[in-house]
Amino acid sequence: MHQAADCKTALKKMIEISFDVVLCDVKLPDGNGVELLKELKEKYPVTEVILLTAYGNIPDGVRAIKNGAFDYITKGDDNNKIVPLINRAIEKVELEKRVLHLEKQLENKYSFENIIGTSELILESIELAKKVAESDTSVLLTGETGTGKEVFAQAIHHASSRKNQNFIAVNCSAFSHELLESEFFGHVAGAFTGAVKDRKGLFSEANNGTIFLDEIGDLATDLQVKLLRIIETGEFIRIGENKPSMINVRVIAATNKNLQREMELGNFRDDLYYRISVFQIKLPALRDRIIDIEPLSYHFIRLFAAKSRKKIGSISQDCIHKLKQHQWKGNTRELRNVIERCVILAKGNEITSDLLPIEIQNSTAFYPDDQHLSKLELVTVEKEHIKRVLNFNNGNKTQTAKLLGIALTTLYRKLAEYKID
Repeated sequence: MHQAADCKTALKKMIEISFDVVLCDVKLPDGNGVELLKELKEKYPVTEVILLTAYGNIPDGVRAIKNGAFDYITKGDDNNKIVPLINRAIEKVELEKRVLHLEKQLENKYSFENIIGTSELILESIELAKKVAESDTSVLLTGETGTGKEVFAQAIHHASSRKNQNFIAVNCSAFSHELLESEFFGHVAGAFTGAVKDRKGLFSEANNGTIFLDEIGDLATDLQVKLLRIIETGEFIRIGENKPSMINVRVIAATNKNLQREMELGNFRDDLYYRISVFQIKLPALRDRIIDIEPLSYHFIRLFAAKSRKKIGSISQDCIHKLKQHQWKGNTRELRNVIERCVILAKGNEITSDLLPIEIQNSTAFYPDDQHLSKLELVTVEKEHIKRVLNFNNGNKTQTAKLLGIALTTLYRKLAEYKID
């Protein structure tokens, strides 16, 4: 316990020592306890302040509570209340500290710093995501299944001004059309069979926050129209209701489909595409950033070793080599599952190649060891490189030619020569 005779001394002690609870008189030699309370709460919001006064009055009590006092009591008659009051204040501070700790953990978990990788492709995607996070712009995340689109969506949300509001994720391909509309917008009681009470939809839950629409390419056309209206006007109508509701929500969408091709086929609306793709980020496939396989593997080892209470600190170079040879059609998600399996099977403190699934142990890479590199035919390397760059650009030949540094006519000739669709 520490004492201070006046406001100046109290403020000095607060700088030197972190106090959970402050017991403060209203009348002080160099000031007023109610005003000191206001300054303390502004600088140390977690600290709880209990004000004591010899002559209680309603205006001071109101000001004290308004300025953030835990309680305002009169000395003398309330002496027996002080100790229980302090205990309750301490309990509140401890709870607030735990909440702040959990919020910090959550912030770290979903921060951009938690996205593993040093390859140029992933760093470029992270940089783009950081820039768009500061705005309220709709974002479209594209890339193969398992490339971490929801991880990026979470990071964008937690780096935005909406980070303290809800982040709602929904997989558009996981529900039937009828159920998805109810999930999206909610319904009123009696709107359909089984609707026994009013229900808020996911968009309402995400109000003032962010909604992440995964697999948006599978969204039915009529729901695409309603989604477009929400993005443009903030209005939607619950099932069974005539009056529109208003919300303020940021939309982050994701797909592994080529939406431009889906538009050509009539499966996706042009106007919705142009609204959600104001800022588009392409997430690279794991096979296109082989350099990241090792740090990702170590990250997953630490994660699953901690969960299974095993002391596993390394992975053999032979195992790393085998992992780099694999094509990773399931991308980072597949690697995560493989490492989890290895940790479960591991008996020692190292992950070795014999713990890998048979298909990975027996896989052969397109890029072999350095000593065999000279045996690759140039045409094979060129064909594979063109295919990857074309895939990276979602089939956009003009952009592909630009990235390859060749004329568009040259690209068309090579596509025909190598029989690339």
